[in-house]
Amino acid sequence: MVLVVSEEVREALAAGRPVVALESTIIAHGLPRPRNLQVALELEEEVRQRGAVPATIAVLDGRPLVGLDKTQLKRVANEDGLRKFGHRDLPAAVATGASGATTVSATARLAALAGLRVFATGGLGGVHREWTVTQDESADLGLLARTRITVVCAGVKSLLDVPATLQRLETLGVTVAGYRTDRFPGFYLSDSGHPVEWTLRDPGEVAGVMRAQDALGADASALIVANPVPPEQQLDPELHARVLADALRACAAEGVTGQAVTPFLLGHLVRHTGGASLEANLAAVRGNVRLAAEIASAWAAG
Repeated sequence: MVLVVSEEVREALAAGRPVVALESTIIAHGLPRPRNLQVALELEEEVRQRGAVPATIAVLDGRPLVGLDKTQLKRVANEDGLRKFGHRDLPAAVATGASGATTVSATARLAALAGLRVFATGGLGGVHREWTVTQDESADLGLLARTRITVVCAGVKSLLDVPATLQRLETLGVTVAGYRTDRFPGFYLSDSGHPVEWTLRDPGEVAGVMRAQDALGADASALIVANPVPPEQQLDPELHARVLADALRACAAEGVTGQAVTPFLLGHLVRHTGGASLEANLAAVRGNVRLAAEIASAWAAG
């Protein structure tokens, strides 16, 4: 096996203790230095304070790592030119000895290979706007349709086509449930404006759905637990709507296309909200990590 699972994570899994997978893209590409390392350590501590073991995931020198030590976390946070790997990139990265942070799809894939069942992230990728022209859809969706893992997230970013993303998840057979809400969150916003069909009220209920997935012998697909950022910590909805509209116009005017669209729009939001979008992002991630640790504990309790 090329997969390298840290001793702490191996021991926790063997003992049936709760473990939470964490992605590394937010560390390498989502936050400025040195705050990115501070946040990475903070998120791991949030997991530990709730009785679970954090397993931050990345690929370093061709080795997929499930559970990073502090030296490896520092490398992910500070190394220039660190790549961003989706699940399709993993074989090439392993074969060539490359290094990179893992996106949702790569993190979910490696976590599931290691035997983890709970993964916390900020927001999922999804179907992009003007899909009929661009055919641009995140690899997250297809991967989650064939991976048995529970993903705690704050929905999808509002710069995506939210209703199309929800429709696509339904088509792919991925269960989506709101956590204590019947509305699908919009990452920076508590409510994207779209409903969800299922609401789960506590970590034990989420763990019950996970057990039912196994008992029913259902296809190996994910459970998405959509956990909204608290209303008092969300980005002001009017500011969000105005800046996003400006960002979309600027994107079209500058001819930005393909994979460059999302970083362009996110950068525009950070700059033109005075950093408020970044703070809402971090509030969402912290809440997701806390909830994931509670779900992992309920799952481990059997």
